[in-house]
Amino acid sequence: MQAISLSDKHKYKITEATDALFKRYFYAAYPENPKAYGDTADAEGKTAFAIQMNNNFTGLLQGDSDNFIGEEVSPYLQVGIGVKYPAYTVDSLISKGQLAFSVWKNLDVDTRAGILVESLERVKNRFFEIAYATMHTTGQSFMMSFQASGPHACDRAMETIVQGVAEMHRYPQQVEWKKNLGKFDLVLHKNWKPVAKGLSLVIGCSTFPTWNSVPGMYASLITGNAVIVKPHPKAILPIAIVIAELQQVLKEQGIDPCVCQLAVDTVSSPITKQLAEHTSIKLIDYTGSTSFGKYIEQIPNKSVFTENAGVNSILLHSSNDLKSTMQNIAFSLSLYSGQMCTAPQNIFIPETGIITPSGTVAYAECLQALTEAINAIVNNPKAGAPTLGAIQSDITLTRTKQAGTLGGRVILASTSIKNEEFENARIATPTIIEVEAKDMEIYKTEQFGPIAFVIKCKDIEECIGLAKQMALEHGAITCLAFSNEEEVKEMIATAMNDAFTPVSFNFSGAAFVNQHAAFSDFHVSGGNPSGNASFTNAEYINRRFIWVGNREMRG
Repeated sequence: MQAISLSDKHKYKITEATDALFKRYFYAAYPENPKAYGDTADAEGKTAFAIQMNNNFTGLLQGDSDNFIGEEVSPYLQVGIGVKYPAYTVDSLISKGQLAFSVWKNLDVDTRAGILVESLERVKNRFFEIAYATMHTTGQSFMMSFQASGPHACDRAMETIVQGVAEMHRYPQQVEWKKNLGKFDLVLHKNWKPVAKGLSLVIGCSTFPTWNSVPGMYASLITGNAVIVKPHPKAILPIAIVIAELQQVLKEQGIDPCVCQLAVDTVSSPITKQLAEHTSIKLIDYTGSTSFGKYIEQIPNKSVFTENAGVNSILLHSSNDLKSTMQNIAFSLSLYSGQMCTAPQNIFIPETGIITPSGTVAYAECLQALTEAINAIVNNPKAGAPTLGAIQSDITLTRTKQAGTLGGRVILASTSIKNEEFENARIATPTIIEVEAKDMEIYKTEQFGPIAFVIKCKDIEECIGLAKQMALEHGAITCLAFSNEEEVKEMIATAMNDAFTPVSFNFSGAAFVNQHAAFSDFHVSGGNPSGNASFTNAEYINRRFIWVGNREMRG
């Protein structure tokens, strides 16, 4: 009996995901509830992570190495996790990637899709291990680590796979073309094929090592490119597990595992620029700071996909329930200590206050309501530590401690709270600074971490104008707005959309501006300085290959 192909095995899931992609309804290829994965999965994942600590990572299938390196530090334990990874020279990574690419590019897209989806199914079995790895490299809480690095990351990967399948099936493979010329027909046999560009480099970030990396990784793979993943040296283990599972599937299918390789380095001896500038690298996906993102975008002869920093805004005009509104804002500011590219930073409030059904709430009262809402979260023994997580890097912690020197008036100072499970956890509560609209030099740049500004404006029109200006000049990935007036909402949507920034209106309860849903929400528009790409739209796929057509006249 002939074994079923992986493309046939996963045909239903691919069809289901494709339908969700183009209809934009809620769909989760991988449930976000940990209970969906069995009663013993958590304990098994924790044990697997514990066993991996202080040991060499040997799960990769990309060749032997005499050099193992690693310097990840747990933000919860304040000690190194001790995992070392095989290191390879840039020339070795390039040559092995090119050899694997020569075969991978010639597989049809449906075969590639089956292999890639199978790899996600294998990753699913390690969601809990990946969660603990993420937790102890990024400082995310366990639940965020589980959801973001596990199900949500795999959903985004699945999204790029099915978008890739759709785009590479957009045109027929071949046709008989006829043109009537009167007494005879001119007949040509035409065929078209999507040709992959070559080697792809994915540069990871320290805060979301899988969620931000797998979209570009799988987008390049589905389109026939070979991939080299260069994670941040402080957050390697989560994506290393993903790559190990993919390499195992490739090997089982008789394909060179070096179709996707892990490239590690250290902070003191980086290899990112050497890889990025190599002539054999044709595609680059990057997530991180704007300064390095601009460097990446300016490297010649590359197709580049960036997600840089942004200055995300909140616009406050009116609210049916001011307490609920401030609770929503407070949670968005506190979630993972503001270490999310979607986290808000600039809160624009008219000096006349916020309109509510019971009357206008004065500006000063609005500030008090905001600080009280933040304190209610961070001082809650059950909610504070899980919401804040831990600060990933010393740089972010120092920036937060020194926020009072930025200017303006500190209306809520950052403190540290106790994490009952991890007494050494590096924690900082949000700092809120009040500034005037004219103090643009203070609030115009991203202050990564738990730092936010309340900007006092003359009226809602000034609020909107400044938020739009910030997005156009410095980038924005999200905008959260509160208004009960259709005319004001239209003003906000028009202004921010003209700055290529999506708006979330009147969120409350379980809806938060920080969160983007796979198969429905585009992440980053690609239209302002926060990044030049958007996953996952068609362009995110189509720039990774070239349509080439051939013609033949047959006698």
